[in-house]
Amino acid sequence: MTFAELHRIYHQPFFNLLKQARAVHDEHWTDNSVQLCTLLSIKTGGCSEDCGYCAQSARYTTSVQAEKLMPKEQVMERALAARASGSTRFCMGAAWKGVRKGTQKFDQVLDIVRDVSKLGMEVCVTLGELGADEAADLKQAGVTAYNHNVDTSPEHYPNIVSTHTFEDRLRTIRHAQDAGMSVCCGGILGLGETIDDRLKMLEVISNFNPQPESIPINALMPIKGTPMGDNEVIDAFAFVRMIAVTRIAVPKAKVRLSAGRTNLSKEAQALAYFAGANSIFYGDKLLTTANPRANEDMKLLRELGLAPLEPNPGLEAPESMDGVPLSPCCDHSCEKEKASACC
Repeated sequence: MTFAELHRIYHQPFFNLLKQARAVHDEHWTDNSVQLCTLLSIKTGGCSEDCGYCAQSARYTTSVQAEKLMPKEQVMERALAARASGSTRFCMGAAWKGVRKGTQKFDQVLDIVRDVSKLGMEVCVTLGELGADEAADLKQAGVTAYNHNVDTSPEHYPNIVSTHTFEDRLRTIRHAQDAGMSVCCGGILGLGETIDDRLKMLEVISNFNPQPESIPINALMPIKGTPMGDNEVIDAFAFVRMIAVTRIAVPKAKVRLSAGRTNLSKEAQALAYFAGANSIFYGDKLLTTANPRANEDMKLLRELGLAPLEPNPGLEAPESMDGVPLSPCCDHSCEKEKASACC
């Protein structure tokens, strides 16, 4: 979708927007299922990047302490517990700039993925920047989806982080797609951006080819010690509007309620589900922040007549749309011999 289309959709009266989003949702998602995903930090803190919202950056003084990569046995314990509690996707995140083939930490991650992939759940990882070889190895090891958010608009991105570029993120997404993995890509609301920035972010995401399999919409949870520690919490109606516009813009994607749900009332979450959200991060903790308790989530789902989605570990990545350019991997000035997946 174009920015002009998204702008028109977003700024219509609230109930008109919800009505339109619900119609799109019902056309593409015929049951009342919600995907339950568990997110585990397998390597916490000590990250060299300077993302202004993140407590895991080594550049900021926060309550998060740097830790080594979690042993495989501990990861498996958490994965088994997640499966027992009803999660159908297990997501593993590591706080570092990226991974490189042939390194010990990447080999350890591949070993973990191989074992987790045997549990009957979808496997998602978020490991920072990827090259083509690393992406292929992750796919072969059993990764279902690769998470790499664009966070905000290309224009606002330099205000958020200086240690990598928006184009770096697009390049990783392209490598993940070329390897045959589904892409999980969304953003964060509350980074000091404008509404236009949010819509420009969604414009980028909606024009990926293939489009993302899932789109997490996060509301910033300001963390003391980070540059954005004093940012205001996003308004619930603004959050629901973005859920609705995301559903309309990418009808076949799972739209995931992610960070920030602890600041949403049950009623606000119900509006988000009605607007097209059909996936949540499930469990008492995300990477480093609190999340609604699992029993509270299950109670709300029952009250709304919703049910957990069945696992699909053999999930195929969305297909490219004929006649539509592939997702960009870098700016248009690059040479193809320097970045073979370049648009």
